[in-house]
Amino acid sequence: MLTEGAGDSPRARNLLLRLAYDGTDFYGWQIQPDRPTIQGTLTEVLQNITGETVHLTGSGRTDAGVHACAQAANVRLTSPIPCPNLAQALNDHLPESIRILSVQEVPPDFHARRDARSKVYRYRIYRGRVCPPWLSRYVYPFSYPLEEASMQVAAGVLVGTQDFRSFASTDESIKEADRSTVRTIFSSTLERTGEELIYTVEGSGFLHHMVRNIVVTLLLVGRGSLAADQIAEILAAKDRSAAGPTVPPRGLHLVRVEYSNLPDP
Repeated sequence: MLTEGAGDSPRARNLLLRLAYDGTDFYGWQIQPDRPTIQGTLTEVLQNITGETVHLTGSGRTDAGVHACAQAANVRLTSPIPCPNLAQALNDHLPESIRILSVQEVPPDFHARRDARSKVYRYRIYRGRVCPPWLSRYVYPFSYPLEEASMQVAAGVLVGTQDFRSFASTDESIKEADRSTVRTIFSSTLERTGEELIYTVEGSGFLHHMVRNIVVTLLLVGRGSLAADQIAEILAAKDRSAAGPTVPPRGLHLVRVEYSNLPDP
């Protein structure tokens, strides 16, 4: 889109992109040297289409092997390509493992990470004896006996504003001053759907490996190694060694990122 008046420079638009991806073959969201990443692949395609230097800001990082149903990112472009056309052009040039769901213009001061009101993650655990190969990239097979009712109780203990240091893996890329481990969890539920046990959590934000560390701790409750009421003790400990290890990334999906006062695309 161009501003009025002869000789005026093109007006930079701030665009919000919603995208889905299969993270199996990528080293996560964030650009890394000599490794395929979601941000790096999308940035390269955007630059090829628009001819502009592109700075893409994601709502947050997903780790290697983690998937997204609706990740969010914003980018400023002077290109006049209409939003639907840009979405189509991107999908024409991106690998099929990355799909642009929508492109919409947002206010100039919109920031995909800082303005996120909440994020929803889902972790899928396959409970059948044999995991179908067409699901194996997207679920964590776990066929051992579980006391699922106890796991559901334990999941509910996580709701509220709490210090989740015990569930946070160290992330050396984050400065010490930015390492607050207090987060607000709005909902934390575990439901059985067919052969899958699905953990869904919505929060103001999440720490490094936080959801995956929560899931394995819930599995310990299900196996009887922990009692449901010990989750509160783990939180109070503020010690990573108090919780369980980290489950594989393939079962984790970023479901959506919520923003206030934004129209649907």
